[in-house]
Amino acid sequence: MEMNVNRGRLFLASCMALVVTAMTFAIRARLELVFSTDFSLSAQDIGLAFGPAFFGFTIAMMIGGPLVDIFGIKKIVWLAFIGHLIGIIVTIFATNFWTLFLGTLAIGIGNGMVEAACNPLVATMYPEEKTTMLNRFHVWFPGGIVIGSLLSYLMMDIMELNWQLLVGALVIPLIAYAVLFLGQEVPQTERVKMGVSTSGMWKAVVSPLFLFMGFCMLLTASTELATQQRIDSLLHETGVSGMLVLALTTGIMAVGRAFAGPVVHKLSPSGMLLFSAVFSCLGLVWLSYAQGSTIFVAAAVFAIGVCYFWPTMLGYVAEYIPESGALGLSVMGGLGMFSVSIVLPLMGYFMDTESSGASTLRYMAILPVILIIAFSFLHFGVKKKKNEAVSA
Repeated sequence: MEMNVNRGRLFLASCMALVVTAMTFAIRARLELVFSTDFSLSAQDIGLAFGPAFFGFTIAMMIGGPLVDIFGIKKIVWLAFIGHLIGIIVTIFATNFWTLFLGTLAIGIGNGMVEAACNPLVATMYPEEKTTMLNRFHVWFPGGIVIGSLLSYLMMDIMELNWQLLVGALVIPLIAYAVLFLGQEVPQTERVKMGVSTSGMWKAVVSPLFLFMGFCMLLTASTELATQQRIDSLLHETGVSGMLVLALTTGIMAVGRAFAGPVVHKLSPSGMLLFSAVFSCLGLVWLSYAQGSTIFVAAAVFAIGVCYFWPTMLGYVAEYIPESGALGLSVMGGLGMFSVSIVLPLMGYFMDTESSGASTLRYMAILPVILIIAFSFLHFGVKKKKNEAVSA
């Protein structure tokens, strides 16, 4: 690590940028029913309007990933700042489906640029602790959702303020991460330091293991993010506050990711992914039947399940396919968010036609069932190969 690189400040700046990303997620979840009423939108329309947060994220990561190695991490961070700023302003002044769509798209692009820049930054700064530090960095996705959920509950449900003020609150962490990155020396990415060629990077991204993990990312991201994004409408018929459930689940996720190190050591990345698939499946099924206070218990099981999905998927790729570099991490994140943009309107369709959040949750439980099979193959297949190598 270069002597003039302030790892602590850069890590904090990255975390604060991720807080903005996460708060936009929580605020959208709270405003879903508000936009539905004020803009006369169906549940499927809301899914389509919120979709750009995820496919915009995908576009940004697919573009930003290769550009990180060419222009450097810092320039991509400033693109994230511009996307966030434009998105916040457009959303505040939104009046219909299309202005909401455009504001959400700009925020999605900003969010994607944050991941495109900060994931390789963290992996580069902590080469011996990639999975652990990526989990700690991603503490601030659920952590930011907790902040956004509680702020939404306070401003909208308790104080009954205008929703525009809630969106405007995003400016505070936005300015914070801009100030923290300002004037800092940012290291080159790990792939550049390793001397891996561009052709070597692309070869790694089309390897069988990477393609397998990319397929799994489609399902892990949808299981975690699509469910949480629509939690308010999924639980609306139960009478339980979706924002409080979201705050609980993301709070559990934040704590779990903060102490990911011992879990990684005990289970290994592939073992963590299998564990996550089992518990997320149990949580979704239980949540679809739960009533009253048991909803919070079922949500806690779900949170334990999805806790390690996103950062461990990235950590696995960073550790086992390091030649894929910033592009590999960006492709993984982009695939995850793209899948969510597809699943959100499908969930809306099920809610519109069946008028049941519970049945939609049971449909979502199919995804972790597939993951249990996939991660069993990954975990036990890798163990078998290691044992064979040792015996040979």
